[in-house]
Amino acid sequence: MKCFKAYDIRGRVPDELNADIAYRIGRAFARTVGDGEVVVGYDIRLDSPTFAAEVARGLADEGRQVIDIGLCGTEEVYFQTAYRGVAGGIMVTASHNPIDYNGMKLVREDARPISGDTGLRDIERMVEENAFDEPGPARGAVRTDHDKSAYIAHLLSYIDVAALRPLKIVVNAGNGGAGAIVDLLETHLPFTFVRVNHEPDGTFPNGIPNPLLPENRDATAKAVVASGADMGIAWDGDFDRCFLFDAQGGFIEGYYIVGLLAAQLLEKHPGSKIIHDPRLTWNTVDMVAAAGGIAVESKTGHAFIKERMRSEDAVYGGEMSAHHYFRDFAYCDSGMIPWLLVAERIGKTGTSLTDMLVERMAAYPCSGEINFRVDEAPATVARIVAHYKAAAESIENIDGVSMSFGTWRFNLRSSNTEPLLRLNVEARGDARLMEARTADLRSLIGGTSA
Repeated sequence: MKCFKAYDIRGRVPDELNADIAYRIGRAFARTVGDGEVVVGYDIRLDSPTFAAEVARGLADEGRQVIDIGLCGTEEVYFQTAYRGVAGGIMVTASHNPIDYNGMKLVREDARPISGDTGLRDIERMVEENAFDEPGPARGAVRTDHDKSAYIAHLLSYIDVAALRPLKIVVNAGNGGAGAIVDLLETHLPFTFVRVNHEPDGTFPNGIPNPLLPENRDATAKAVVASGADMGIAWDGDFDRCFLFDAQGGFIEGYYIVGLLAAQLLEKHPGSKIIHDPRLTWNTVDMVAAAGGIAVESKTGHAFIKERMRSEDAVYGGEMSAHHYFRDFAYCDSGMIPWLLVAERIGKTGTSLTDMLVERMAAYPCSGEINFRVDEAPATVARIVAHYKAAAESIENIDGVSMSFGTWRFNLRSSNTEPLLRLNVEARGDARLMEARTADLRSLIGGTSA
């Protein structure tokens, strides 16, 4: 089925994903995970409550007890699944996909991800076959529990509230679900929040919430400058990612936040392991080593990062795409914990976000991720490798191809979720070199920018 992807479920409504498929997914999920209750939550898309209700009905028809946690973020399903010790959780969300899409993210006990290698293909097969019996008399029940107090308390446990300074912070929920959590946190924090696109609205009156797209950053950047804020934060729709802006309204590449958070977590947990992805690495490896930690490279993608974090017992994992994972958060990603930690660091050091990162950004300038649509992705990658192979000091194939040349390096990989090639380039202290090599690679790759 087209809506079943490598890590989750996402498809166009109604031809690829609809209420009937949602019901079948609920039934198949119940047959895949262990015994116990199942948590169900949903995002702000207009059809998400209906899909969640159908998932819950399918679970109940399989005899499962369902906990409906209502409108929430993906990380709340992760948290509630682990915190309550239940059999699994289902989040109905399409995050930053177009308005006519929806989807689901599935986890089993302890919020362990269910992906293509860990049960998602079995669920897909059962949904396709649709060989479910009529519901028996031992039908489960659905109970509503929208209490977020344990989740809020857990978020606050990552920081020393007494060390916080009274910052002014722009918060842009993108009309997604993050605003409600900001409101609940506000009573515990000494911050003044400047709210932008704050109210949840599944019609997306200000565009799909995806701050990775440059055209979606302007509202946050302008609000930071206009209000004289200390920093800005923007989230995607299900707020499992957060994106930071400095006091000048400048967008901070997620790559540099990975190193910053790694160093901060290592202060709290000395000598720990840090997981990072292979797209951009030098700054992270440098900062982890300086902080006395151990950097471990993992294939890109939440299922791979989480699995590696568990096997290494890593305290933190970060991807340049603004996914940040925490051992005490069931090894899951959160869009709330990162900005709280950064705000704590500002308070404790008395420095700005710009001051924290300006030297790091100069030491390891990067291109940011550049996407290309090409006709033959494998052939394009092979052609690039052949072109650079003789000059490369090292070649890695952990995820796509990473080639290092001493003073600069690049990673080129096919997307796991879209028909794209993704390019990242970085250099050692030489922005012009990085820009020149990026231009060379753009020309060699060809295709069209996406």
